[in-house]
Amino acid sequence: NMMNISRADGSSYTDNLIGTLLAIGGNLLVSISLTIQKYSHVKLVGTKDPRSFYRTKTWWCGFVLACIGEGANFVSYAFAPLALVAPLNAVSILTSAILGLVFLREKSKPKDFAKRYWLSFLGCIITIAGTYLFVTFGPNSHEKLTAENIVKHIVGWPVLLYLLLEIITFCLLLYFYKQRSANYLVIILLLVALLGSVTVITVKAVSGMLVLTAEGNMQLNYPIFSVMFVCMVASVVFQARFLSQASKLYDSCLIACVNYTLSTIFAMVAGAVFYLEFNNEDILHICIFLLGSAVCILGVFLITKNRKRTKAFEPYVTMNMTNGIPTIHDKGLVVQPDFNGSFSYGTLVNNDGVAPATLPVNLEQPPVHSRSSDASHDPPDLKKD
Repeated sequence: NMMNISRADGSSYTDNLIGTLLAIGGNLLVSISLTIQKYSHVKLVGTKDPRSFYRTKTWWCGFVLACIGEGANFVSYAFAPLALVAPLNAVSILTSAILGLVFLREKSKPKDFAKRYWLSFLGCIITIAGTYLFVTFGPNSHEKLTAENIVKHIVGWPVLLYLLLEIITFCLLLYFYKQRSANYLVIILLLVALLGSVTVITVKAVSGMLVLTAEGNMQLNYPIFSVMFVCMVASVVFQARFLSQASKLYDSCLIACVNYTLSTIFAMVAGAVFYLEFNNEDILHICIFLLGSAVCILGVFLITKNRKRTKAFEPYVTMNMTNGIPTIHDKGLVVQPDFNGSFSYGTLVNNDGVAPATLPVNLEQPPVHSRSSDASHDPPDLKKD
C-alpha cells in the first residue's frame, strides 16, 4: 500500500485522541455560544432597534465562542476519522438539552419538572452511553493527508462509483423537490445529507493539508487543494440554503433529529469509501461502533421528541369593519394576519393599527344572535330597532 496509513500504533491513537477531544470541545463551545446569543436576543425583545444585540457584550462573547468551536471542529477532521468525528455532533444537541433543562428547572417545581422532562433525561443518558461506545470502538486508522494521497483516493474506482451514485441521487431528489414541489422533510434533508458527505470529505482533505503545511510540509500549492476548498465552500453554502428552506416548513426539533441521523450515516459511508477507515478493523469493533452510533441516534431522538412543539393552526374570527360581517378563518397560515382597519379576535388590533384594543360593547344595534334569520335580512326592521 503506497499510502502511509498507520494502524494501531502510538501515533494513530494520539491523533485520534486529539481529534476526538477537539470535536467534543468544539461542539460544546458551539452549543454554549448559541445559548448565550439566544439569551442576548431574549433580553432585548421589544426594543425598537432590531439589531441592538450587536452592541451587547454577551452576543459578541457567544460569537467568539462559536468561531473557536467551529475552528476546533474543523481541525479535528485532520486528526480523527470521519466516522468518529461526525457522530460527535450529538454532543452539541446533548449540551443544548442540558442547558435548556437547567434554565427550565428554575421555573418549574421538581415533581412537575421530572414528570414532564423525563424523556429528555433518558435521552441524555442514552446519548452519553452511545457516545462512549462509538468513541471507544471507533476506527483507529490514520493517514497523512498529503495532496498525492488525496488524488489517489479520488481516482480509485470505489470513490468514483460512490460519487456517481451520489450525483444521480442528488439530481433525482432535486428534480422532485423543484419540479414536482415535493417539499417533504426527508427529501430536503436527504439533499442536505448528500451535500454534507461532500462537505466532510473536502473538510477533512483541506484541514489535513493545512495541518501538514503548518508542520512545514507545504501542500497549498497543489491544484487539488484549490479544488477541495471550492467544493467545500460550495457544499456548505447549498447546505445552508436547503436547511433554511426546511426550517420554514418544519419544526426545528424534528429537523435536528432527522438531519443528525442522515448526516451521520452519510458521513460514515463517505469515510469508509473515500478514506478506507474501516479496512483494518475487525468485525466485533465495527458492530459495537455501529451499535453505539444507533444508541446515540436513539438518544437524540428522545431529546428532541420532548422539546416544545410549535402550535398548530387554530381557526379564528375577524370582524371586517367595512362590511360589518364576522368571518371565520378555518384554513390558511399558522400565524394570524394583521388586518389593518379591522378587529381580529386573538390579535385585537384596533382601527388605527397603533395599539391593542378590545371590541366595543356599547353598540347601537342589538346583538346579532337576538335576531331571527328572517329578520336579519330585513333592512326596515333594522332601522326601526
